[in-house]
Amino acid sequence: MTNSKHDTVSNGANESLSGAIQQYYDLTKPRVVMLIVFTAFVGMLLAVDGMPDWVTVALASLGIGLAASSGAAMNQIIDMRADAIMARTQNRPLLTGGLQVWQAVIFAGLLCVLGMLVLVVWVNVLTAVLTFISMVGYGVIYTVFLKPATPQNIVIGGAAGAAPPLLGWVAMTNAITPEGCLLFLVIFAWTPPHFWALALYRREEYAAAGVPMLPVTHGEEFTRLQILLYTYILVAVTLLPFTIHMFGAIYLIAALYLNARFMFYVYKLYRNYSDELSRKTFFYSINYLMYLFGAMLIDHYLWDRIRLFLMSYG
Repeated sequence: MTNSKHDTVSNGANESLSGAIQQYYDLTKPRVVMLIVFTAFVGMLLAVDGMPDWVTVALASLGIGLAASSGAAMNQIIDMRADAIMARTQNRPLLTGGLQVWQAVIFAGLLCVLGMLVLVVWVNVLTAVLTFISMVGYGVIYTVFLKPATPQNIVIGGAAGAAPPLLGWVAMTNAITPEGCLLFLVIFAWTPPHFWALALYRREEYAAAGVPMLPVTHGEEFTRLQILLYTYILVAVTLLPFTIHMFGAIYLIAALYLNARFMFYVYKLYRNYSDELSRKTFFYSINYLMYLFGAMLIDHYLWDRIRLFLMSYG
């Protein structure tokens, strides 16, 4: 009987601990952070010829991931009022009571300190500074000032979200170079069509929360036009790495295919809107970015070898 009670208490404690860990995990927006770390990781590998120093890669990924998680937690702390109104965010830990605000503040601060410590001590100071600016840009400047103030919030604030591949590049080179900035520019151009596709089918929620997203302030038709125009810009930007010989034919083929599919979705959305199509465009845009950066990575390691092989038999 005593053992049974002990087991019950032990199981309850384990479940409570597991639940608490899950709440803190959810506070970091893990899917967003994983995409950030992935693009930073690709930036690290692209910055060097051959194999990188994997210890530096691991530590830089850890530091950037911790900082991104801190920014995500700060975003949820500041955005509680709007999150309570929007259906897609109503189950976040601070709204369900899984975590208290003071717990989230301490957790965000701890993640920030640990992330900066890792980057300063084991990577380089420049990466730490840029990462801190990016974290504050998203967690505070975008959330507090830009998001509630202007329908161009996602364009201006997109600079913070576009930083990860540049951070990865700087982590390996300790320098800001044109190639690293071009990786930044790709995500900067991708952000508006990606996020406005989401805002279109969530426009009523943004309106109810008082957030001046473009579909709320300028209407659905204007937003669809902006998505189309920004996608044209994105296509042009993604071809620049090939034109400056940063990447070769493997990347070019992948970029042309991915851009063609993106344009297909966006043009259909522009001509004949539906919430379902807007949702499909948003989710494709996430895959688009992952596949595009994956193509960069494959090209970086394979194209020169393929070209030399072809030349040797030419």
